[in-house]
Amino acid sequence: MTMKSNTTTLHHVSLIVSDTDKSLEFYCGILGLETAERPALDFPGAWLQVGSQQIHLLELANPDSTDNRPRHGGRDRHTAFSVQDLSVVRQRLDEAGIEYTLSRSGREALFCRDPDANAVELIGGKF
Repeated sequence: MTMKSNTTTLHHVSLIVSDTDKSLEFYCGILGLETAERPALDFPGAWLQVGSQQIHLLELANPDSTDNRPRHGGRDRHTAFSVQDLSVVRQRLDEAGIEYTLSRSGREALFCRDPDANAVELIGGKF
């Protein structure tokens, strides 16, 4: 028996980071996201706006090991973003010396890692 979902949209995704400022350099400086208003919480972090959804950066101790993650982020848990022009993102990643791998599905997409080894997928064109 399948029940109809009462869930209507994805609101936000939270990522654990070790240095909020360093993460903001990646998410705002490289990916071009903008910060959103964040309430006064008892730990550092930032909220980023992505369309009508958000990414919450939580500067907390990471309970997960960042060692031995797969080189290709498509084989790891990841957050995916649609971008208007993947070549612009590739140029920014190249200039910043951030490694990435191309999608193995044949789509116009790539995978990279943020400063805390969180995998990020960037999808160009129409998704």
